[in-house]
Amino acid sequence: MEQQDIYFKSIHDFIAVFPDEQACINHLEQIRWGGLVVSPFDASSTVYKCKSNRFKCRNTNKYFNARTGTIFEDSNIKLMKWFMALYVFSSHKKGISSYQLARDLDITQKSAWFMLHRLRYAFATPSEKLEGIVEADTTYVGGKTTNKHKSKRDLDNAKGTGSINKTPVLGMIQRDGNIVAGVIAKEDQENIRPLLRRWIEVESTLVSDGHSAYMGVAGLKHESVSHEKGIYARDHFHTAHIDGFWSQFKRGIYGIYHQISPKHTNAYAQEFTLRHNTRNFSTSSRFDFVLSNVVGKLSYKTLVGHE
Repeated sequence: MEQQDIYFKSIHDFIAVFPDEQACINHLEQIRWGGLVVSPFDASSTVYKCKSNRFKCRNTNKYFNARTGTIFEDSNIKLMKWFMALYVFSSHKKGISSYQLARDLDITQKSAWFMLHRLRYAFATPSEKLEGIVEADTTYVGGKTTNKHKSKRDLDNAKGTGSINKTPVLGMIQRDGNIVAGVIAKEDQENIRPLLRRWIEVESTLVSDGHSAYMGVAGLKHESVSHEKGIYARDHFHTAHIDGFWSQFKRGIYGIYHQISPKHTNAYAQEFTLRHNTRNFSTSSRFDFVLSNVVGKLSYKTLVGHE
């Protein structure tokens, strides 16, 4: 069976492309295997096609389907609803809340919350190294000190900084290119410099504010702008692009999700990172791009655990 290209840019188009459950199953099979089914239990095994969209692995004698080994496995929710969730989640610039998704799909808020986190798991796709002029900066995610419980306000005041109970997120963005972002333990040289070396090509120019953690990285040229002194640009050196990304990221967090826990902050950073990195994709291309990365499992126990 040959791979068929799909195209949609609206809900009306989407429903026409995926009118029923079987259409969704067929498309997932094509995305995963391209017409040549591979057993998730033994890639070298011969595979037999069975009834009800199932396959059998000859070497292990186990049955499987297109959901097996993906974020959709062990879910009682129809694939049609999963596809609709992926469509709205990936196409809305600031995301969608679990409460709104629950209403849209007629499922419980708990199920919608779990779905969105599994989709964020699929959003964490590999990225290529950044090059040329790369802007880097760290932002802090968390509530304002004035809005916190008195015990936490007292802790902030005792430490002398409102960021002590916030989560630091490092971002690096290539001019007119992709971004890499994720949670770090602390905004210091020990945590930042290894990531700069990991994600930025040698001989690239790093642009940052005046924080010492970004300075003196071997193999990278460095330019800085002193925000503390009110200097936000020198010639074509500035951090406007990474600042713009942080602005959109926080508008999504505070406007759509309202609050997030430190445990899940990195997943939300990956969500907004993928949307930025696929900004030039068509709606259907972005949908298939994420769908090609759904292999892997994320259990509810892992999500709500404290480790």
